[in-house]
Amino acid sequence: MASTFHNTLYTQIGTIPTTVKTTISNGNTTVIGMSFTNLTNNLVTVSVQVQDTVNNITVYFLSGVIVPAGQSLRAVTGGEKLILGPSTNLIVTSSVAASLDLVMSYVEIV
Repeated sequence: MASTFHNTLYTQIGTIPTTVKTTISNGNTTVIGMSFTNLTNNLVTVSVQVQDTVNNITVYFLSGVIVPAGQSLRAVTGGEKLILGPSTNLIVTSSVAASLDLVMSYVEIV
């Protein structure tokens, strides 16, 4: 099995759900870091959904979590991991338009 490390950057995530990762169909993906930064001078909330496209199931990983003005939220950090199966989407939505930046690190195992 080969493991490949990746880093994904998204800027100005807003109220339209944004698919930030679609996993490969022949392996697993492990999110090892996920950090959101509030770009505004106001409080915003962030929601992260995990969508299993094979079984047509969508669940919340985070739902309406507060990110204070000008601050960051570490959603996956330290020893914590988010393991995603094949053919899975990771979807992010903010409560305010163009308000969040995302830095996400993950490993794909094929």
